[in-house]
Amino acid sequence: MGKIFYLMGKSASGKDSIYKRLRSVYPELKSIVLYTTRPIRAGEQEGVEYYFIDDARLKKLEQSGRVIEVRTYQTVFGPWSYATVDDGKVDLAQENYLVIGTLDSYEKLREYYGKEKLVPLYVTVDDGVRLERAIARERQQQEPKYTELCRRFLADQEDFSEEKIKEAGISRRFENDDLDVCVRNIIDFIVTVHT
Repeated sequence: MGKIFYLMGKSASGKDSIYKRLRSVYPELKSIVLYTTRPIRAGEQEGVEYYFIDDARLKKLEQSGRVIEVRTYQTVFGPWSYATVDDGKVDLAQENYLVIGTLDSYEKLREYYGKEKLVPLYVTVDDGVRLERAIARERQQQEPKYTELCRRFLADQEDFSEEKIKEAGISRRFENDDLDVCVRNIIDFIVTVHT
């Protein structure tokens, strides 16, 4: 029986770096690529980080009943949506998956696929460190969006409140003070769950 290892944490907690390392160690873990209406960032690739679509395409997917969950953020640049779509690429009878997402999307996938199929991997980092990382990442963009960075940072406080984490049944946390140690701890955990 396949599992979905669900990597989540506040913005700039290192999820993308952890994800890439885990995929290099476990190439057999398949990806579930989300769909988004936000603009592509420098260094991102279509179909790798996300499928980049417009609002009209998202609406068609919703109308066809293929959207498992969607969340829309009112950004300073207008609404940006992120969606998990049942596009026929997930086969939990045969495969295991590694996914990055939010606490809310984790809960919706758990409802859709079943509690026994989802394994949460909650990454935490000191807020000051996260803010420094977010600013450094944004500086690398051709057009830095600092206002959106601040909105996202503040929204995370509510989205990942201790109450919501507890309600989702998440008790295990992976501290990302040191990327190598964090990845090793997650790998040890995956081996325990997977064997």
